[in-house]
Amino acid sequence: MNDNFISIIRECGVVGAGGAGFPTHVKLASKAEILVVNGAECEPLLRVDQILMAEKFQEFLSSVEFVRKNLKASKAVIGLKSKYKLALQALKIPIVSYPNIELFEMGNFYPAGDEQILVYEATGRIVPEGGIPLNVGVVVLNVETVINIYEAIVNNKPVTQKYLTVTGDVRSRLTMKVPIGISIREAIERAGGTDLKEFSVINGGPMMGKIVESLDESITKTTKGLIVLSKNHRLIQTFYKDISRMLIEARTACMHCNLCTEVCPRNMIGHSIEPSKLIRIASYGKICEGNIKSTTAFLCCECRLCQYACVMDLQPWKLNKTLKDHLSKNGIRNPHSNEPKEVHTFREYKKYPVNKLIRQLALTKYDLDAPLERGEEIKYSRVKIELKQHVGAPAVPLVEIGDEVKEGQMIGTIDEGKLGAAVHSSISGVVEKVDYNSIIITSKEV
Repeated sequence: MNDNFISIIRECGVVGAGGAGFPTHVKLASKAEILVVNGAECEPLLRVDQILMAEKFQEFLSSVEFVRKNLKASKAVIGLKSKYKLALQALKIPIVSYPNIELFEMGNFYPAGDEQILVYEATGRIVPEGGIPLNVGVVVLNVETVINIYEAIVNNKPVTQKYLTVTGDVRSRLTMKVPIGISIREAIERAGGTDLKEFSVINGGPMMGKIVESLDESITKTTKGLIVLSKNHRLIQTFYKDISRMLIEARTACMHCNLCTEVCPRNMIGHSIEPSKLIRIASYGKICEGNIKSTTAFLCCECRLCQYACVMDLQPWKLNKTLKDHLSKNGIRNPHSNEPKEVHTFREYKKYPVNKLIRQLALTKYDLDAPLERGEEIKYSRVKIELKQHVGAPAVPLVEIGDEVKEGQMIGTIDEGKLGAAVHSSISGVVEKVDYNSIIITSKEV
């Protein structure tokens, strides 16, 4: 491993550009047999990664090869859906110059972008229960993270901007590049705002995203999309359903049909999670037959697919999340480490079509292009940089109120030996406020 390579990525604050934001310098400080690049982007309505592969194919492929060599991996596999025609068209000719990189085309199913599902699809290897891809010799990065690695290594440019899709009930559905630290409100306004008087915003995709509590929340390194919907939209209502109410419904409405288990993506690759039986434990205190422990909830990836397979609209994923939180607070960790040897016999026939899912989510009218915004870069007068935009400890401030900072300057670092990532100013200006959670910077120029 090239120590300078890791050091640059660490100094530039590169983290996973979606999901939990795992610090990339930690993930790459290892050797792997295969590098898998996640271009599946399986969350409905989001467009970032497929656009980046089409627009920045040269930088993208160059960075994939650079990472592959530093991991000492024998090959890199780019997993993307066959329906991403523009990305495939852009990549197929230049990829010939990279004999150790291959494209792996996938069907339009959910959750194709789940890390463990993608590893199996692209390599045939099954990540063990409670494990990570490295357990089977694989490292997974998403497309935007690979682009950020390129900027760090080639241009010594830290992560100060973010690509995200703004869609739903907005006047202009767009994929845009914005400074990290602007507000969610400003990003929505950049898409023309909304005509809705009362609306909610999902930060992320419609399946695994979260409801935004305040439009003043900041765009972070992991913000992948913003979906604006009416507060009365069916999808928004499912987010707000209380777990106690869901369990009451489960006791009276669950038909024990097992459909939630039948479509569970982790169950289909051989993991011992069975949502249908966990619902029975919560409802009745027992499962009537078989042997399953509540700790199998740790194996849930919270993709929420179980809810949309359920004809009674129950939410086993919400129970799993509650169980995980409760067990963790009581000092119980995931005890499961089974290594499945094979996947479910009928797995290929149980893949959940995204088009069907979009109809069930009542999002068909929003499933439209969200093209990359063109034109002059917009300047912002104020940003709020969160000190924890990643897994691990928050960054430690390096600046004080009144300090002048430049765009790209490191303003928060990580203590030696701690898991975390550095943060940088996304604009030039003066530090207005510093606390344990964030740093606010105001520009003099705008």
